[in-house]
Amino acid sequence: MKKITITLSLVFAMFITSCNETQETEVKVVSPEEMQTLLELEDVQLVDVRTAEEYKEGYIMHSQNIDFNSPTFEEDIIKLDKTKPVILYCKSGGRSAKCSKKLKEAGFIKVYDLEGGITEWEFKGLEIKTFN
Repeated sequence: MKKITITLSLVFAMFITSCNETQETEVKVVSPEEMQTLLELEDVQLVDVRTAEEYKEGYIMHSQNIDFNSPTFEEDIIKLDKTKPVILYCKSGGRSAKCSKKLKEAGFIKVYDLEGGITEWEFKGLEIKTFN
């Protein structure tokens, strides 16, 4: 009986540890409302991964543009602080999802992806900035 209890305890401990490790490496998809809260509460890096042309048409305040399709994307993204949370967005979520995986592989600790991209942000009536 004692051996079974010890074995079950070890299996449970390994399960808990593996779950915790998985949670730390996952990308969290956030709604526009959740993203707005993150922007207010945390010191985050907000990154728009659309093209420069798309960015000029409208962007979310305090974002920086790092084009996912740019030949210098890998070098540009590494300039971000890996210890600070990063929120990514694109037009509808495709490019930012791919980018978020790259950031996790590169060792970034907290990565958030805006669900539905800037399209959903705008649909919810949230502010979009433009170049005047």
